[in-house]
Amino acid sequence: MSLTPFTKPYATPERAVRAVRHYRWINEHAKPLQQPALRTIGPTSLTFERIEGRPVRPADLPRMAELLGHAHGAAWASDLQSASLGTPHRFQDGTTFDDYLDLREIALRRRHEQGYLPNKVALYAMLGLLEETAQGPFAFYKDSNPRNFIITSTQDIVTIDTDDLSLAPMGYDLAKLIATLHLTYGPLTDQAVNAALLAYNAAAGSYNARLGTTDRERLGDFLTLHAVLTAPYVGRNGYRYSWPIRSHLRGAS
Repeated sequence: MSLTPFTKPYATPERAVRAVRHYRWINEHAKPLQQPALRTIGPTSLTFERIEGRPVRPADLPRMAELLGHAHGAAWASDLQSASLGTPHRFQDGTTFDDYLDLREIALRRRHEQGYLPNKVALYAMLGLLEETAQGPFAFYKDSNPRNFIITSTQDIVTIDTDDLSLAPMGYDLAKLIATLHLTYGPLTDQAVNAALLAYNAAAGSYNARLGTTDRERLGDFLTLHAVLTAPYVGRNGYRYSWPIRSHLRGAS
């Protein structure tokens, strides 16, 4: 018996068009990511094949890290070699998806206004860290949280919710997955994180040796950024555990 398709509404036609563009970009340039079939494009809605399965769990992290490494490596080889983290990426039709720095600077300043950063010293520390991480080679960010992947009964991994893509350094989206697994299920062991990073680097590096060089310190910097950026969602959407902000904020309290 076929499953009832899933229809996702959008606030405006422009949002729907953007979602279609990003869906198609993933299919063309990040082929290791399997997405549900797009059945119908409406003015303010998209209808997808319905996929049954479960979200990602901590035990899936090594496999997920390998998948992200392949997706980021493939996208770099296909379309992102000339990208710049301070410039929106331009599609062939002349439209763009967002750059790395501007979006996150705005979000960090908002976290300060919301009280998640104690003062301007803390804000400037995070903005400085953001600048430090804005180095190539470049991948893309698709918000890799556990709910945005479905593992089916046949152990296939299907990627959903690719509406909003932005440029990001290699390893940044892996850090988002690690951070949100922590927020959802509790702290991961150092061994698990190290194994994930090793799997990610091996997969990404198979496309070009430069892509497999994310080290634990840089991953930690990304995790610090995600700790601040995800702070408003702790206690919501299944995020039951907090993520401690690292030593970049010492002396800023």
